[in-house]
Amino acid sequence: QVQLVESGGGLVQAGDSLRLTCAISGRTQSRYGWHRQAPGKEREFVAAINWISERTNYAEPVKGRFTISRDGDKNTVSLQMSSLKPEDTAVYYCAAGPPWDYWGQGTQVTVSS
Repeated sequence: QVQLVESGGGLVQAGDSLRLTCAISGRTQSRYGWHRQAPGKEREFVAAINWISERTNYAEPVKGRFTISRDGDKNTVSLQMSSLKPEDTAVYYCAAGPPWDYWGQGTQVTVSS
């Protein structure tokens, strides 16, 4: 049993910051990540973190602006987003697995200009 629950989405203005949190439960997975899907577009990879090593990787559009982290004490995976752009508007999903075996329900992030 693995459950992922996202929170922290909302409506912000361009240039603002927002922090998304994924509460995790069940058997710990090797990797956790964030993906997003904008209207009319395919779901795309955003960022990932290896649970043990804490090694991270990011999609090019968010490099330098987004930071993924994990907190073992709180059992959470977060995505700190800064310098948000309208292009970042999407439903953001938390995922887990070797590739991506489990998914959360998603949280809406809307960035206005």
